[in-house]
Amino acid sequence: MVIEEIYLSEQSILSVKNQLLQTLPKEDLLRLSVHLEPVELPSGKYLYRPLEPISHVYFPNDAVASIVANTSAGRSTEVGIIGREGAVGLDVLMSVDSSPNECMIQIPGDGWRLPTSVIRDEFKLCGTVHFRLLRFIHKLMIQISQTTLCNRLHSIEERLSRWLLMCHDRVDGDEIKLTQEFLATMLGVNRPSVSISAVSLQNRGFIKYSRGHITVINRPGLEELTCECFQIVKNEYNRV
Repeated sequence: MVIEEIYLSEQSILSVKNQLLQTLPKEDLLRLSVHLEPVELPSGKYLYRPLEPISHVYFPNDAVASIVANTSAGRSTEVGIIGREGAVGLDVLMSVDSSPNECMIQIPGDGWRLPTSVIRDEFKLCGTVHFRLLRFIHKLMIQISQTTLCNRLHSIEERLSRWLLMCHDRVDGDEIKLTQEFLATMLGVNRPSVSISAVSLQNRGFIKYSRGHITVINRPGLEELTCECFQIVKNEYNRV
């Protein structure tokens, strides 16, 4: 029975695309794989809601999640995105059970999840998992702070370009499936502004834009257009 469980754990490693999990030593991943549960992550699925207990930490394979901040008046904006490079719900490692923000899937895919109790116990061991999670939290903090700056200082076209590049880094292929409404919420602007900016990027030959679909066809052009915020965050993700 023990041999069978180990075999199944080793088999599960083969289907892990999440980079944070991939970089763990094999013995750590095997230990976690006993508790790792594969999950489908459809677009619009909430991984946690404001001030509700966070029951699981999620490790996306090819899905992309948005951390969204809300006002009491019902306005929303994205403050961070997480894909295959990291994990969702790590607030629970900071002696809290919930967040005032919410997190939803913006680009569908699949991934893995661990119960909060398991990730907390693993974190307390102060081993490799502990330090890899801290490194990712640092990267996410840099991303969130740079996004705040970007939303305050840069044009919608620059912000849309930055956002598309960040999503492009986290998905397979060049197509990104998103509605105009979702894009407007993520950028904190109205739908007409998103439409005008997306059409402008299409006219420049950077993307192909149709209802619910954006295809990146000239990434170097997007990189040249976007503000420095994209490269600052990317450099930090690559450096640590």
